[in-house]
Amino acid sequence: MNIQELDVVALLKALPEQNLAKGAIGTVVHVYDLNNFEVEFADLKGQTYGLLTLSPQDILLLRHEPEMV
Repeated sequence: MNIQELDVVALLKALPEQNLAKGAIGTVVHVYDLNNFEVEFADLKGQTYGLLTLSPQDILLLRHEPEMV
């Protein structure tokens, strides 16, 4: 999985201490390295309700176009 800045991701597990539900949609705003990504979660008005560092095991890269497998 090659996650880059501005990729859209979904949270694979609930993080109740952060008030984030499984399936929450976020945007990668910074790639620290292959194992650490800063992800912003925002509502439809653009108001941030979560910003945290996640690992590849915590997120699923969402694709908007077909990709060869």
